[in-house]
Amino acid sequence: MSKEHVFEVVKNVIIEVLPDIKPEQIQIERNLRELGANSIDRMEVVTMSMEELDLKIPLMSFAQVSNIQGMVDVLVENYASVESN
Repeated sequence: MSKEHVFEVVKNVIIEVLPDIKPEQIQIERNLRELGANSIDRMEVVTMSMEELDLKIPLMSFAQVSNIQGMVDVLVENYASVESN
């Protein structure tokens, strides 16, 4: 699965969780806190993105993630490892 596809999934989830955010505000290098997301919102974005991509990843995998790019990278890496099994 491409990073672009995963980013689109994450972007759609962010819009769902944070309806006041305009799509053009969501850039891959930004972090969710900059977009106004609190810790619960951020957790929702992660869990809903995993559901959309049909992935089960330990939440601790996202502990060091500091921006949307990092979240997309973790999702892509784990998707690739699931596909290879």
